[in-house]
Amino acid sequence: MVINKKEMYMKTVVVGLSGGVDSSVAAYLLKKQGYNVVGLFMLNWEENDENGNCTAEQDFEDVKRVANKIGIPYYTVNYAKEYQDRVFKYFLEEYERGRTPNPDVLCNKEIKFGPFLHHALELGADYIATGHYCKRVDRDGKVYLYKSHDKNKDQTYFLNQLSQEQLKYTLFPLADIDKSEVRKIAKELGLVTAEKKDSTGICFIGERNFRQFLKNYIPASKGKIVDLKGNVLGEHDGVMYYTIGQRRGLNIGGKDGYNNNRWFVVDKDVKTNTLIVNCGECPEMFSTACVVTEFNWITDRMNAPFTAYAKFRYRQPDQKVYVNIINDSTIRIEFEQKQRAITLGQFAVLYAEDGMCYGGGKIDEIIK
Repeated sequence: MVINKKEMYMKTVVVGLSGGVDSSVAAYLLKKQGYNVVGLFMLNWEENDENGNCTAEQDFEDVKRVANKIGIPYYTVNYAKEYQDRVFKYFLEEYERGRTPNPDVLCNKEIKFGPFLHHALELGADYIATGHYCKRVDRDGKVYLYKSHDKNKDQTYFLNQLSQEQLKYTLFPLADIDKSEVRKIAKELGLVTAEKKDSTGICFIGERNFRQFLKNYIPASKGKIVDLKGNVLGEHDGVMYYTIGQRRGLNIGGKDGYNNNRWFVVDKDVKTNTLIVNCGECPEMFSTACVVTEFNWITDRMNAPFTAYAKFRYRQPDQKVYVNIINDSTIRIEFEQKQRAITLGQFAVLYAEDGMCYGGGKIDEIIK
């Protein structure tokens, strides 16, 4: 998107400051470019970690220091209720079904580009901006989402549910720079976030033990661990704690009659509360296709079968696939090469060869 200098000085951008280095540098770059920048910190989760610390308070302290350093006003807004209703409720429901959800995708759609965007526009903003690594391209009256210059940090996977309306008001200042350059800029500016560790995993769990966290909300129900022939090998704490392809935390150990390979989760039966495993990799861990529902087309929906490149999890290398359209929001994806450990509830995200993101949807059926 091209905005001339005169226009730029009249534009107000509300930047979602998270307390991390990426959003800090995004705010700085926009101010340097001449925008009127306002920082906004979103409080989405009100709960202390297992050590009794509130990470949100720590992050907000960093936001204040960053905003004061680069000379922009900052505010905070509480979206904890919206997060509970729109994201966390879905997270728990999916796990109870034995699926593996990705709440970060829904958080972007329902919070960061939902109430946050609306609040920013009510404040009189022309745009919002985030520290995501991705690129906005305006063409033919539409907004397209492309992979960022730094392919190792590209985050379009997490933005696959965004709409044209949401993207129309969004800027991505980190589209064309590497993460190493972002940290260098932060260090030169003396920002407190310059060396701050990147957040990983599910945002509201943080560094806590995932299984212990989930037990607070979904009662554990022990059940059998069996091999592909139905032989009982041990006991699990609850099928919702395990994902397809997982090889840690099974606590099976050496078993007579089996080789010394690692044990892997091959499948799980929620109805019988049974976890199915195998000693070593096996054909049952691979699939040839999947059905994806609630598919969100970022631009116009494709009407005919087409070739694309897919990610079935974040950071996975692009996989060549063939896409068949079933209806407005359902597609079937055929894999050129068999895929390992495709997981129900995760998002399948499609790309064009040039890095444009078509959109994404939930994996609802796996064909083996």
